Amino acid sequence: MSSASEGRFLSSSVPSLTPTPRRTTLPTGDGVRIEAVYTPCTAGSARPDGADARGTAVVLAHGFTGSADRPAVRRAAEVFAQRAAVITFSFRGHGRSGGRSTVGDREVLDLAAAVAWARSLGHRRVVTVGFSMGGSVVLRHAALYTSPDASGDGEKDSGDRAGGVGRRTEACDGRAGAHTDAVVAVSAPARWYYRGTAPMRRLHWVVTRRTGRLVGRYGFRTRIHTEDWDPVPLSPVEAVPLIRVPLLIVHGDRDPYFPLDHPRALAAAARGHAELWLERGMGHAENAADEDLLTRVAEWTASA
Repeated sequence: MSSASEGRFLSSSVPSLTPTPRRTTLPTGDGVRIEAVYTPCTAGSARPDGADARGTAVVLAHGFTGSADRPAVRRAAEVFAQRAAVITFSFRGHGRSGGRSTVGDREVLDLAAAVAWARSLGHRRVVTVGFSMGGSVVLRHAALYTSPDASGDGEKDSGDRAGGVGRRTEACDGRAGAHTDAVVAVSAPARWYYRGTAPMRRLHWVVTRRTGRLVGRYGFRTRIHTEDWDPVPLSPVEAVPLIRVPLLIVHGDRDPYFPLDHPRALAAAARGHAELWLERGMGHAENAADEDLLTRVAEWTASA
């Protein structure tokens, strides 16, 4: 399905949308190569409201230890593809992508590469949807990368120097078209270093201990960076006030990783700019998102 040339971005002036699925490798702003999969929209050319469904692409960002080929990610992609084209990808250190996971820091560059690829394929509108770690990444990405048409306050310095990303502009890594038009964060943390639940204490052991990283590599097929964050990147709750596009926050009331104070803190930081969905009986991230919820989120992305 891929060719040697597919790892390079197509011209942003491509007039028509690609009609076929494809798998490729994308270069990030810091030189890591990530795998990405494109799934065309399976709906007709127009939605009932008259809008062009094919003009939108949804980029799905998986959680820690996930990948583009995990069943839960593929299931989500199938639901979203009924309303828009879909790009799934594997964060660095995951799946067939290169590099090592930085657990939400430099991953913003991976997402930017996937969004820019969507636009290079002819999509005029791109929406990012992230789960858990991917949720924190889509929030920070939306704060850091803004459209050239953004208002003046979109050019303020975010103070985020991690991952080589500092200014809130889509040219953070020299790539045009990397901004999102709407963002959805599912099961996202509000703050870094949270250890208030047993699953998060286990995750910190995997990330910070040598034995834990071995477990991550061979048990979860996730290669984890050995260095601490320096500097610490902008936290999700700090990123939310900087977001100037439609924002949806989704969280389950039975999430074993992050209790409800996390989504509520994110919504409060948005100061009325975000929608908050608290899902009864839902657990954590893409594995807990059933078809009904995915369908409702997909409908939101189509109309936001």
